[in-house]
Amino acid sequence: MIAWLTSTTAGKFIATFFISMVPVIELRGGLPYGIGFGLDYPLALTAALLGNMVPVPFILVYISRIFLWLRGRHKKLDDFITKLEDKAHLKSETVEKYGPLGLLLFVAIPLPGTGAWTGALVAALMNMKVRHALPCVFLGVCIAAAIITAVTFGVIHIF
Repeated sequence: MIAWLTSTTAGKFIATFFISMVPVIELRGGLPYGIGFGLDYPLALTAALLGNMVPVPFILVYISRIFLWLRGRHKKLDDFITKLEDKAHLKSETVEKYGPLGLLLFVAIPLPGTGAWTGALVAALMNMKVRHALPCVFLGVCIAAAIITAVTFGVIHIF
């Protein structure tokens, strides 16, 4: 199975797509993975962008309901959910101060604790409208992709 993922273009595309869907790793790990394993840059970029963006609308629309449902069903998860919400509220200061531009910048900076997942969570907990949040997250992911591309190709050319 793993050999197929690294031996065909389709497999590399699918692997890049799914790696980019994983929280914390997101596009920051998926794009260099795709490029590093020989996927053509346009395909690697497409897979990473799509993979990173697939969860965002669901987070924006459903995360509050999911948290409420999990708290009602599984009391043990209440502490974990509270920690997630607290972290998101701490990170929401920039977004609150600068609005949608703050969300875009928050998502665009490819550092730990930022990105599409956290940005979407912050926007959802701030009750930001999907029509405002989704384009900001997408543009932030595109900017992060440009930064990661520059770093990835810079590292490749150094070695």
